[in-house]
Amino acid sequence: MIKTDVLIIGAGPCGLFAVFEAGLLKMKCHLIDSLPQAGGQCAEIYPKKPIYDIPAFPEILAGDLVNNLMQQIKPFKPGFTLGERVESIEKKKDGSFLVVTNLGTEHLSKVVVIAAGLGCFEPRKPLIDNLDFFERKGVDYIVKDPKKYTDCKVVISGGGDSALDWASFLANNIAKEVTLIHRRDSFRGHPDSVDKIMEMTKEGKVNLITNAEVTSISGESSLSQISIKTENGIVIKDTDFWIPLFGLTPKLGPIASWGLNLNKNAIEVYPHDYSTNIEGVYAIGDINTYPGKLKLILSGFHEAALMAQSAFKHVFPEGKKSFKYTTVLGGIKGF
Repeated sequence: MIKTDVLIIGAGPCGLFAVFEAGLLKMKCHLIDSLPQAGGQCAEIYPKKPIYDIPAFPEILAGDLVNNLMQQIKPFKPGFTLGERVESIEKKKDGSFLVVTNLGTEHLSKVVVIAAGLGCFEPRKPLIDNLDFFERKGVDYIVKDPKKYTDCKVVISGGGDSALDWASFLANNIAKEVTLIHRRDSFRGHPDSVDKIMEMTKEGKVNLITNAEVTSISGESSLSQISIKTENGIVIKDTDFWIPLFGLTPKLGPIASWGLNLNKNAIEVYPHDYSTNIEGVYAIGDINTYPGKLKLILSGFHEAALMAQSAFKHVFPEGKKSFKYTTVLGGIKGF
């Protein structure tokens, strides 16, 4: 069981900044996210999208913002449970919370902070017969551990940044063979990523098949073959893994059954500290709602700061909170 002071559900920008604010008050944090890496949408969907409303940055790429936040919280040594979705929250008699993921990982925390953005992201699944049978038996929707594909034949479907980036990454001394399949001959990904794939295709490192799509998959106990519909007919290909990367769909998911006051797909909070109707549970960022709510990363950072000040009393009920500006702390390193 993982024990912590503050458990943060969602490792997007608001969840990461909450680690910093809690860390200033000596509260230990652990984060859970259904995605395989920290950063939320900024890392998974649009890492190269410019953001213009972060203070002191006239323009910053979403992926760079995540990298900066990770560097900022490094001194506080947060823990991470990635690639897992929170299924249940149970409040214990002593006021602590038992939080369990879909893979059975248990977390015990004094405070729970929901920073889940638009909700839990679920993969857009292709309409393929027997797809469910081959999930975790050769069909993956996210790349959690690249080493899993060492010396394997891998087929990736998709035309966005995730498909392009993982194809080029796995083709560099990890997978035995990488094939990238896209339904069109133009890509949605960043031009730099497209150029890289085209160059690797010329070098023979990536097998690129455009104007094509996977129509069926087969195997006995695990995936072994896929059928590809191309302009010239059906192609049968042997493979160890198929990774369809068609994007993610945000859904409220299990959050809807946690007993929180909801307004449509958002959690109602009290705007003085962003607490919910369940004492000890907070919600910050795009997942919450209150009068005057603005769905901005900037607003989520503000909410994280006020949340941490309120959460302190749950973590240290007998402690005396002393607010200090970071400018008088003599630096955060080794704090």
